[in-house]
Amino acid sequence: MTAVASARLILTRLHEVMASRSQPQRKLDQVVEIIGESLDSEVCSIYLLRDGALELFATRGLNPDAVHVTRLGVGEGLVGTIAANVEMLNLAEAAAHPDFAYRPETGEDRFHSFAGVPIIHRARAIGALVVQHVDPRRYEDVEIEALQTTAMVLSELIAHAGLADDEQALASDGGPMILPGLTLVKGLASGVAVSHQPRITIDQVVAEDIEAERQRVYRAFDKMRDQIEAMANQAEFGKGGEHDEVLETYKMFAYDEGWGRRINEAIDSGLTAEAAIERVQQRTRMRMRQIDDPLLADRMHDLEDLSNRLLRIVSGQLATAATQGLKRDTILIARNLGPAELLEYDRRRLKGVVLQEGSLTAHVVIVARAMGIPVLGRCEGVLRHVADGDELLLDADKGTVTLRPSQAMAEVFDARFAKSRERQAAYATMREVEPFTRCGTRIQVMINAGLRDDISMLSMTGADGVGLFRTEFQFLVSATLPQRERQTRLYRDVLDAAEGKPVVFRTVDIGGDKAVPYLTSEALEREENPAMGWRALRLALDREGLLKAQARSLLEASAGRGLNVMFPMVSEPWEFDAAKAVFEDQLAFLKSRRKQLPEAIRYGAMLEVPALAEVLEQMVERVSFLSVGTNDLTQFLFAADRANPKLAERYDWLSPAILRFLDRVAKGLVGTPVDLGVCGEMGGRRLEALALLGIGYRRLSITPAAVGPIKELIRKVDLEEISAAMSGWLRHPPLSLRAALSEWAEARGIESD
Repeated sequence: MTAVASARLILTRLHEVMASRSQPQRKLDQVVEIIGESLDSEVCSIYLLRDGALELFATRGLNPDAVHVTRLGVGEGLVGTIAANVEMLNLAEAAAHPDFAYRPETGEDRFHSFAGVPIIHRARAIGALVVQHVDPRRYEDVEIEALQTTAMVLSELIAHAGLADDEQALASDGGPMILPGLTLVKGLASGVAVSHQPRITIDQVVAEDIEAERQRVYRAFDKMRDQIEAMANQAEFGKGGEHDEVLETYKMFAYDEGWGRRINEAIDSGLTAEAAIERVQQRTRMRMRQIDDPLLADRMHDLEDLSNRLLRIVSGQLATAATQGLKRDTILIARNLGPAELLEYDRRRLKGVVLQEGSLTAHVVIVARAMGIPVLGRCEGVLRHVADGDELLLDADKGTVTLRPSQAMAEVFDARFAKSRERQAAYATMREVEPFTRCGTRIQVMINAGLRDDISMLSMTGADGVGLFRTEFQFLVSATLPQRERQTRLYRDVLDAAEGKPVVFRTVDIGGDKAVPYLTSEALEREENPAMGWRALRLALDREGLLKAQARSLLEASAGRGLNVMFPMVSEPWEFDAAKAVFEDQLAFLKSRRKQLPEAIRYGAMLEVPALAEVLEQMVERVSFLSVGTNDLTQFLFAADRANPKLAERYDWLSPAILRFLDRVAKGLVGTPVDLGVCGEMGGRRLEALALLGIGYRRLSITPAAVGPIKELIRKVDLEEISAAMSGWLRHPPLSLRAALSEWAEARGIESD
C-alpha cells in the first residue's frame, strides 16, 4: 500500500473516533488500536508531556498497568530524545541506541524494533507516538509517513482536550530575565516585544473534499507568488544589488515544484490544505535540525518563511505584525525571518530583531545589516519566555536580550546606550582626521566589505580604502553560477562608489562550509573539516572556469584604473603563481582584443595558512602585498574551529603564540617592498590593534564601525614606546599579556574596548 493510501485509511478511521462523544482517554485508547492494526505492529503507544515529563498515556501491546505510571524526562530514553530533538527515530534494535532507557514495568523486553515520531503543537513537541515490534527491523517509509500524519491529527485532539502541558506551563514567572544568543548584526536597541507571526490555529485537520482543498492551495500559491513579485519590485536598496539577488533566490523557492508536490501528496492522504502545509513544514523543521551546512540550513529557513506566508493566505489569517503596523519602538521576535518579510516593516519603528534560530549566513542578516538593524540569533527559548508587549533591552554587541528589565537594569542600559551614542558622535568627528601616531607615522586604516552598499562607509568613516572586498557573497546567494556580466557590473559599481580610493578584491572563497548548490555532487561531498578542505583558492584552481570568469570580470571592471587582487588561503608559492597565471592569460586575451586594460595591477595573498610563513622569502619576489587573515589563522594555529561556540572565546588574540607568529612575519618583511597588513576582527579591537602597531603592522583593514575608535587610538600611540614594551613582553611573556597591555594603556590614557 502507498504512503498516501495508508495514511488516508488511518485518517478515515481516526475521523470517526474524533467525531465520537467519548472521553479523551477513551479516544486515545482507540487510536493506538487503530494504528497498531493498520501498521500490523504489536505495540503502539502514546506518551504525553505532563508536568514536564513524558507520561505513558495509552498503549496497545505494553503492560496496561504501566499507563499513567511510566514517566520519562525530556531527553531521557528514546521517547525523551524524540521530544527533545523534535525528530523521529527508526531503529531495528532499540536497545543498541545510546539513549535507550529500560523501563521494566512496561514489559517491553521482547520487542526489538522501535519507531517514534513527535506529536507537535505550535512548533514544539507535546508528546510522542511510538510503535514497536518483536522482529528486529526498520519500519518502512510508508509506515513512518502514516505515523507522522497521525501524530498531526492527534496534536489537535490533545491540545483541545488539555491533556498535555501548554506553553504557559513552561513560561517564566514574569520577572526580569536575560537570555543569551549569537550576535548576527551588532548594535543596541530597546522597545516592546512584538511577535512577527501571530499563531495560526488549524481548526480542521481531516479533509471532507480533497479536490476542494487542492484548489485552495493552488489559489494560495498564486497569491503568494504575486506578493513576492510585488515585494521584489519595491525593494528599497536600488536595482542590481546583492539584496535583489537574495530576493531572486527567495523567489526561486516560491516557484519550486517539489514543494507544491509534497503539499499535494499530504492533501491526497486526507488532510486539509492548512494541515497539509503544516505537515510539510514540520518535516522541513526536522530536516533543518539535521543540516550541518549553514548555507543549506539558511535556505531551508527561507522555505519555512514561505510556508508561513502560504499558511496565512490559505487560512485567511493574513495579518502579520508588519501588515498591522508597528505602534511603538519595537523589538521583533520570531523563530526565523525571511529577507522579504523584514522589508515589509516600518524602519522608523523597528529597532531590533531577536530570532530563536538564525545564523551568520542567513539572508535576512544581509538585509538587516543594510537597514542598520541589530539582530540577535540562536536565542533559545525566546518564543517561550517573551510575551507581546514585554519591554526588551537588546544588546547585540554582547549577545544578550533582557526581558522585562527592572528599573535599575533599564537605567544602566540607558546610560550605556547614551554613552555609546556620545562615543559614536565623537568618533564621527574623526572622519576627516588622518591617523598619524604621536611620533608622526601615518597608519593606513581601511574597511572590510562584501556588499556594494558597504562602500558608502568609506566617506562616512574617512577610511583610506577597502582592504578586503569579499567577492563570494554574490556566489553564495545565487541559485546558479553568477554570469560574468553580472560580476563585472558589481565590481565596476564598487570601484565607482569608492571614488578613487583603493579597493582590494579577494577572489572567491566558497566551498568547505560555504557550500553552493551549483557545484557537482562530488564537490558537495561532506567534509570532516570543511574549513581546511576543498575551498577558496583550492576550489578556484580546480574549477579554473570559475576563476577565469572572475579574473575577466575584475580586469574589465578595472579598465583605465588600478586593480588590487588578493588570493585567499594560499599555502604554497605555486598556488599563487597558478592563480596569477589565470589573470595574466585573461589580460593577454583582452589585450589581443584591443580592450581597455587596468592602468596597473597589484597582486597579493592572504596569509592565513601558517605554512606560508615558512616560505616567506619566496613570496617576497612574487607579491606586492600580504594581508594576514587573523580569523582563519587563529583557528589553524590553535586547531580550534571558530564556528564551534565552545571554542569561540577560548583562544586569546593577545596570546604570546599568536603575537610571536605575527611578529616573525613582520620582521621577515622588513626591508622588502611588500606592503604588510592585517584584515580581520583582531585589527578592529583597540588592545589588539595596539599590540599590532607595537610589532610593526602599519595597515589595518577592519569593520567600518571600528574605524573611528582605531583612528582615535592611533593618535595616542608613540610607536617607539609600544614597540619596546611589546618586544619585552614577547621575550618574557607575563602571566597575562592582555592584562599587562591593558595596564600599560591605562597608564597612558588609552582606553581599551
